[in-house]
Amino acid sequence: MNQRNAERAVMVIIGAILGGAVATRFVPGEKTAHAAPAASGAEARVRALGLELKPPGTPSNTYVNTVRVGDMLYVSGTGPGRVDGQSFRGKLGQDLDIAQGQAAARSVGVSVLGKVRHELGSLDKVVRVVKTLGMVNAAPDFESQPKVVNGFSDLMVEVFGEAAGKGARSAVGMGSLPGNIPIEIEVIFQVRD
Repeated sequence: MNQRNAERAVMVIIGAILGGAVATRFVPGEKTAHAAPAASGAEARVRALGLELKPPGTPSNTYVNTVRVGDMLYVSGTGPGRVDGQSFRGKLGQDLDIAQGQAAARSVGVSVLGKVRHELGSLDKVVRVVKTLGMVNAAPDFESQPKVVNGFSDLMVEVFGEAAGKGARSAVGMGSLPGNIPIEIEVIFQVRD
């Protein structure tokens, strides 16, 4: 290892110790490294995003919000919450456009994160998103279910990072959903103690 690489390695270690930021030294003619995100860890990212995660309510039907089996956490189908006092209702491609569907899907993500934190105590115990099933209440000719579910998936990447926030996924259209909600999402996480 040459002296320049050794100095860089030391600066990266010092930067990590002093708060997670990557310290770099500018060397003329060389590309500079990108700094690491200011918020490291899922809980820090939730705070940086300004998300308010509420504990889940008690289900009114015959199911539970989450089930943990070994290192897998299964989250029951979750619909969108209220945003700015408004609830999401209607079919995509008929009552709602893609942007509204994505907002509803992101709202589902916030609710799911609340369930996961309630179960685990901290989102930092999530290893990765394993599988997402997005069910979109869609008009018969609506074909953009994956774009709608991106509202959820993009939030998972923002909170857990690129590698851990993306998992296997299905995005399908439904003729109807309970209460005429536009989207319902089930998700499986790998978790640690």
